[in-house]
Amino acid sequence: MIAFASSLDQAGPMARSAEDCALLLQAMAGFDPRDSTSVARDVPDYSAALAHDIRGLKIGVPREFFEAGLDPAVERVIRDALQVYVQRGASLVDISLPNSKLSVPTYYVVAPAECSSNLSRFDGVRFGYRCSEPRDLLDLYCRSRGEGFGAEVKRRIMIGTYALSAGYYDAYYLKAQQLRQLISEDFVQAFKQVDVIMGPASPTVAFNLGERTDDPVTMYLSDIYTIAVNLAGLPGMSVPAGFVKQRPVGLQLIGNYFQEARLLNVAHQFQQMTDWHRQRPSAFA
Repeated sequence: MIAFASSLDQAGPMARSAEDCALLLQAMAGFDPRDSTSVARDVPDYSAALAHDIRGLKIGVPREFFEAGLDPAVERVIRDALQVYVQRGASLVDISLPNSKLSVPTYYVVAPAECSSNLSRFDGVRFGYRCSEPRDLLDLYCRSRGEGFGAEVKRRIMIGTYALSAGYYDAYYLKAQQLRQLISEDFVQAFKQVDVIMGPASPTVAFNLGERTDDPVTMYLSDIYTIAVNLAGLPGMSVPAGFVKQRPVGLQLIGNYFQEARLLNVAHQFQQMTDWHRQRPSAFA
């Protein structure tokens, strides 16, 4: 793995079911003395928690996740998924994450800044891609980074370098970190009322391959419901909840700090009541 943004990066499993994710996470989780981002605490038995009853579960539904910008068809799928939990004995609680609208601009200052720093070592000398037959050291640096990084990586490095440069650090990076704290406090207050938070994983279903490559800002807005979770350092996951125009819709589950076991339990119970995770879009059937 290559560090992109150290305070945001996290390793997580992808699998066909929440049960499989629990097995994978059980093997992955734990303290690593060589990893400064890991925490020395006991790892729970994630598989044992899957069968816990969810009656009485309080589900927070952020009103900001259902405002303008969300595809109405996606909203219907998510609302239907929430009702599945209600039928199982859970309750829905209206909550607010007032600073979540700031998550996209905050993320795209913090992440590129850390990216610029982390990827500076990939110069073709000791790390990463090395160009062929460099003329001199400068040519080695320029061509190795120019040929080795893709357009989006270069874009983020340049944005991050600018944000960290003299005269702009306080105006951009420091301010973004302050906003990050506000976003985190919203979740702290929300989890005083609820056990988990749910909403859409994306405002729309997947777009066509290459459709938005000329409009990166629009692509960035696809992250509007998920990156606040990274900024706050919370565990989150997405489970299949239905289809819109034969493209899958993800239901996002957000848990409190170190509540991965509860998230997997809640996801598993949903998959016991539905079979969306077993279905495929017609084009892949």
